[in-house]
Amino acid sequence: MSQSRRLVRVSDGFFRRLDEQLTTDRGSHGQPSATDFLVRELPDVVERFATDFEGLPEIIDGFSAGRMLIAGGLLVRAFVVYGVLTDDDSIELIGVELDTSAW
Repeated sequence: MSQSRRLVRVSDGFFRRLDEQLTTDRGSHGQPSATDFLVRELPDVVERFATDFEGLPEIIDGFSAGRMLIAGGLLVRAFVVYGVLTDDDSIELIGVELDTSAW
């Protein structure tokens, strides 16, 4: 049975971690900016967490309130986004790791 759509919020920690991995401007070799990731990748991530949280793998086995989305990216080779279920039944995205090895 499918869960109803949940509200998804993005934490300050998510943005800090993204900014550590991507710059504010595009790189000289076409590397994406943090804004590029937010515009191109994040909407699909939010949708997946909002509609299929329980279908995502647990961050730690047995911790069902923490899930992760591992995906190939449009702008980076791959990424992992971490989210947690909060007391109000919404999802908070708390972290992101990017595979930028293709650059």
